[in-house]
Amino acid sequence: MLEVSRLSVNYGPFRALHDVDLTVQEGEIVVLLGANGAGKSTLFRTLSGMQRPSAGTATWRGQPLTGGRPEYNVSHGVSQCPEGRLLFPDLSVEKNLRLGAFVHRRDAAGTARELERVYSLFPDLVGKRNAPAGSLSGGQQQMVAIARSLMARPQLLLLDEPSLGLAPMVVEQVFQAVQRVNEAGVSVLLAEQNAFAALGIAHRGYVLEGGRVSLQGSQQALLGDDRVRSAYLGV
Repeated sequence: MLEVSRLSVNYGPFRALHDVDLTVQEGEIVVLLGANGAGKSTLFRTLSGMQRPSAGTATWRGQPLTGGRPEYNVSHGVSQCPEGRLLFPDLSVEKNLRLGAFVHRRDAAGTARELERVYSLFPDLVGKRNAPAGSLSGGQQQMVAIARSLMARPQLLLLDEPSLGLAPMVVEQVFQAVQRVNEAGVSVLLAEQNAFAALGIAHRGYVLEGGRVSLQGSQQALLGDDRVRSAYLGV
């Protein structure tokens, strides 16, 4: 589904990504591990069309994602849930969700169906639908952010640091929600520093260091790799 080949990204003279290769197949959760500054968000910005690459390609079902047109990427099934949630705190939960459906704004009936679908995936939000998004707990806000991304009806969700700033119990709830999203038919590329939680739900993973893919493998292979265990699992 997603194929990234020798992708490089420069910010002026600084090269943030170096010849990155990765794939996401249909139905997978693939985790992208790495510390701050490793290049995870740069990769996501590039896959979303917000950042043009310096070299290489990224395609989604054979269609290019690197033309610098985010609305094209969203309309072709690729949606990003950004780091830090970026909700509109004074708007209600439901208005935030409807903004995620902007690309389908002419399909009112379809938007109504998607609202009910995301509420079924995130039942904690049903009773909060008219509350200001900023009044919710951090975990509930993260669920709103994921649900808003799903309103674009993606086949691939780019999920950037969903556990950031959340308590361990809330992190578990968020990752359970990500599993439900995946079971509902959405492939997920998940950027995370919380390797233990991310590898608990992922099928495969990549480790990004200094803008380069340094390791890749199955869930079990990465969990058992001494380098991953030392750098990301604290064991």
